[in-house]
This record gives sequence, structure tokens and C-alpha cells, in this order.
Amino acid sequence: MVQLLGPQDRLLRVLERQHPSVQVLVRGNEITLTGADADVAAAKTLVDELIAMTKAGHDLGPADVENSARMLRRDENVRPSELLAEAILSTRGKVIRPKTPGQKEYVDAIDQNTIVFGIGPAGTGKTYLAMAKAVQALQRKEVDRIILTRPAVEAGERLGFLPGTLTDKIDPYLRPLYDALNEMMDPEIVPRLIATGTIEVAPLAYMRGRTLNNSFVVLDEAQNTTPEQMKMFLTRLGFGTKMVVTGDITQVDLPTGASGLRLVTRVLKDIEDIHFARLTSEDVVRHSLVGRIVDAYSEYDEKRVAARHEREQAAEFANRAERRAGLQRGPRDRMPKRGLS
Repeated sequence: MVQLLGPQDRLLRVLERQHPSVQVLVRGNEITLTGADADVAAAKTLVDELIAMTKAGHDLGPADVENSARMLRRDENVRPSELLAEAILSTRGKVIRPKTPGQKEYVDAIDQNTIVFGIGPAGTGKTYLAMAKAVQALQRKEVDRIILTRPAVEAGERLGFLPGTLTDKIDPYLRPLYDALNEMMDPEIVPRLIATGTIEVAPLAYMRGRTLNNSFVVLDEAQNTTPEQMKMFLTRLGFGTKMVVTGDITQVDLPTGASGLRLVTRVLKDIEDIHFARLTSEDVVRHSLVGRIVDAYSEYDEKRVAARHEREQAAEFANRAERRAGLQRGPRDRMPKRGLS
């Protein structure tokens, strides 16, 4: 019961927020739900799923309760306890697993395809889950090495000259990958694996001319690749290698805005053994505000695109009307009149 309710009944408060019309009363090991029949039935289904998850050893958090409630609202036949039961990694007392249906589909796609594109907004676990699958594959000896790469592009800034060696210059761009590695593996082991080449963290420019065999390769921040870079990266694929490409096409930092990730979704969409997993704000597992921020920006972008389309249509209509008026006047009407001499 303590695992179900959380410390200081924190999870109970989340449960009450998800079903505000239902009164939840806890006495000992019993939970009593009071309210309208339909509301009580929905709350009971959520509680049953949470109990099943705790019995399976799932360490519940507020996000798990919120995600489970959201899943059940969308489809009452779905079972979060089954959907979220798969554990990718268990390290240092922490279990990494997909937490939404979209993430579960993404993880399954990585198992079933050679190249997977994880496209979605910030906080949807695109890179984190890909790296967890990479570490899992290395531990199972399915691959010989992990290669993590990303383009060295600033997020809307120009930092200018950076002091130090080449490694010192590129490390800040690769820091998020190092941070995730240290969360998933013993921090003392990671430097040794990097020193032996079992794990390689490098900027995308270093991929030119290589053939990557028996590797799990993750390309992060792929929205900042040019079309030429994306083609170069994908053609590095060797035997026994799996590739995962992650990015958010709404956050392109390239000066020209020509994103290789945007183009590849059209070029490779019909090729077998390549899967495009599209995550949404429903898959955000960070602070609940992140999902609302993503939705707000998406709504703003849609309105801006619609307004631009209306302006273009209005301008085209005006141009057609002007051309028709010119044809109706005829050539003589358009000739300038001469004064009398």
C-alpha cells in the first residue's frame, strides 16, 4: 500500500487530481471510491492497473500515474500494467522502461528494424531510450561497440573561438550523450570503454569515409544535419549494425533551415526495414508543463502557417483579378493617349 500511495500520499494526490469527481478514502489496506458509477469505474480501473504495476515490481512515480490515467482515458481497453512492463535496463537501482504507448512502439520498432527514426518534441525520451537500447545490446553482446554522434551546431548562438584542444572544443556539444551514459552505466566503467573504443562519442563530421560494422549507432539532434550529412551518415551502415536517428524537426538550428531530417522523411518513407516513429506531446515524460509548452508552440505554428497560406491565396486571387481586368481592357485601352497637336 505504501508503494501504491507513495511517500506522504503523493501518488494518492495525483490519483485524486486525475479523477476529481471521485472521493478516495484509504483505511489500512482498503481503498474506497465514492461518486458517480461511471467515474468510480474509471478510477477503479486506474487503481487496479497501479496495483498490478506495483506487484510487478514497478517503482511508481507521479508520471506513471498521470501517463496511465491518460492512456485509459484514450482507450479503456488498454492495460498500462502490460504495456509498461518491459524493462530495458536495470542499473544502480533504477529501471529504464518505456512509459507511454508511443515510447513502447518506438522501442519495439528499434527491435524490429535496422534503421529507426525517432521524431518528436523535447522530453519524449527519443535519445534516452535509444541509448538504453544501445547499452542493452552491448551487454547482451549483440553488438561489439556503441557509437554516439551528433552535429556540432549551436542552438541559435555563435560562441566564436573556443580555447583548448579539439576534444575540448567538441566536448560541450557531446555532453548530453556523456550524461546519459553515466546514468545508464557505472561512471567508472564508461571512461575505460571509451578508451578501448567499445564506446565512441564523436561529432558527425568524424563519420565521413567509415563503414560501421557490428555496431549500435545513435545520431542525436538529427534536425541539425544537412541533407548531404544525413545521406553520408546513413550510408555508413555496415553488417550487423543498427542505427537510431533522433531529432525534433520543430527546432532546427541550421542557418539555412534545410534540415536533412525533414527531407529523409519523404525520401525513405517507403523503404522496408526503415521505420519512422513519431512521438507527440502525449509522450512527454518530463515536467507536465513541457507537454503543454509543446502543444502551445504547435498551435502557434499551425496558426502562423494558416495565416501565411491565407495571405498567399489572397495575393494570388488579386493577381488573377488584375490579369483578367487587363485582358478585358484590350491592347488599345492600355495604350497611352496622345495629346492634340
